[in-house]
Amino acid sequence: MHLIGADLTVIIPGRVEAELTLGEQHQQQRGFAHGGLIATMADLVAGFAGVTLIPDDYGLVTSDLKISYLHPGVGQKLKAIGWVLKAGRRLQFCEAEVWCDDLLIAKASGTMVVIEPQG
Repeated sequence: MHLIGADLTVIIPGRVEAELTLGEQHQQQRGFAHGGLIATMADLVAGFAGVTLIPDDYGLVTSDLKISYLHPGVGQKLKAIGWVLKAGRRLQFCEAEVWCDDLLIAKASGTMVVIEPQG
């Protein structure tokens, strides 16, 4: 998260938001925010939203992530919002949106796997 320059801005049970100021290092060859960066932001907030609902000694990993890119990421700031649709004992179903300035540029859904502590 910190390697790409993202910061968590909202953390409440089942919901997380993050922001990132776009720089040249985030762009692909046409000057848009790189699709991998957008997917990373979606995965980040969806996963952390899930983490807010499990005990501290448990873990959470992404099993699958489906992302739809709606518009190119051209602007100053990315904002990602993630939430848990359904939290189960073993699986969590999450969604995320990624905004560039005031435009929704991507929508994602993912399945997260709850990892119980060893021992």
